[in-house]
Amino acid sequence: MQQAALGLNRLGTLLDLARQARKAHNANELAFLVVNDSHVLAPYRQSALWLEAGGITTLSGVVQPEANAPYVHWLDRLCKVMSARGEGMCQMGANDLPPDVGQEWSDWLPAFGVWVPLGATTDPNGQSALLFFGDQRWSDDQMALIQEWADIWYHAWRMKNNPTRWTWLGAKKKLRHTFVARPELPVWKQPRARWTALAVLVLAFPVRLTVLAPAELVPAHPAVIRAPLDGVIGQFHVSPNQSVKAGQLLFGFDEAALVARRDVAAQALVTTETEYRQIAQQALSESKSKAAIAAQLGKIEEKRAESDYVNAQLERSRVVAPQDGIALFDDPSEWQGRPVQTGERVMRIALPNDIEVEAWIPLGDAIPLKVGSQVSVYLAANPLSAVSAKVRYIAYEAVARPNGVFAYRLRASLEQPSEQRIGSKGTAKLRGDWVPLVYWVLRRPVATIRQTVGI
Repeated sequence: MQQAALGLNRLGTLLDLARQARKAHNANELAFLVVNDSHVLAPYRQSALWLEAGGITTLSGVVQPEANAPYVHWLDRLCKVMSARGEGMCQMGANDLPPDVGQEWSDWLPAFGVWVPLGATTDPNGQSALLFFGDQRWSDDQMALIQEWADIWYHAWRMKNNPTRWTWLGAKKKLRHTFVARPELPVWKQPRARWTALAVLVLAFPVRLTVLAPAELVPAHPAVIRAPLDGVIGQFHVSPNQSVKAGQLLFGFDEAALVARRDVAAQALVTTETEYRQIAQQALSESKSKAAIAAQLGKIEEKRAESDYVNAQLERSRVVAPQDGIALFDDPSEWQGRPVQTGERVMRIALPNDIEVEAWIPLGDAIPLKVGSQVSVYLAANPLSAVSAKVRYIAYEAVARPNGVFAYRLRASLEQPSEQRIGSKGTAKLRGDWVPLVYWVLRRPVATIRQTVGI
């Protein structure tokens, strides 16, 4: 009778612990419950919860274990040894451990311990276990109660750590109900067959492969005005977006240095010519002076060439328009007084209606495009109506953009004249070949995965 009453008492205690586990609000509350309240099933002095992913996470009688404490480090080593053995629930002692771990047992723990593995190999946290330590060995009845309580607690703990499991279970039930087989119907009328056929048709539906790219209206055939010499820009004679005629003065360089060089070269030429006349007069009476005439003539030609060169530079410092059009450049005040080098672009002269589209296709959006492919440009100034164009060419090599992104340059000719001004920016929609819907959906994700994992 006493044993039966004791058994009923222990069973009631187990049920009470199970009820507390179900009512726990989170995983931390469950961990505190198992290391502290399991004492009612089998007395012990110390208890711990160990996770392979996080080590010793909970200790009995302690609110938060100190991760750097020597006791915690040693207990973690003990758990790793027991986990590596792959044993089930068992009692253990110092003699059951390797010497480097077992020799410290008496410094931290009482004589007897119980190892209760919890985690299955499918647990995302890896292996896990409960440890109980006391002054005497546990009976078979107590071991059975501990094992049952550990299974109950582990089930509740998995549910608290994986709340999305219920969502997945619900989704699986709905899918199973949707695709359930009906024996009374033929194969081609089964719900699963119908849904499969519908999915195949939808994924195989042809769609146009399109990408978006930043675009801008630019001159199609501009005359590029570059600095003809090294120097400092002095003054502009036209304003931005001003209409100019061929031969009209556009801007000029600071001529102070060139004028000084011209005057010096001219004076040097005059001096050299004067010296030549003196040598020529002396040659009439002195034979030695005749030999110096040829050398002096060479100096005269040298000085004359230098003077002509400086005059030509002075003439080139006044830049004129090579054709009719509109002057495209930045604020003149940003250029005045600015030193430039030979060949540096200063402005462009473009015809008002000679416009085309320039787009930049990022590397990840590069799709096969043929010459003549359709391009629709939605400008920021007029987003409701698209400007139609056709691809003229695509660069073979990607270049670095100011934002650090590598992209391919694309030029497209307008199908009809546009009233939009040069420099208008927007987004270009580029149309490629027809592809199945599944390819259109998975193209970017698959490309990203391949670049990330290298498959």
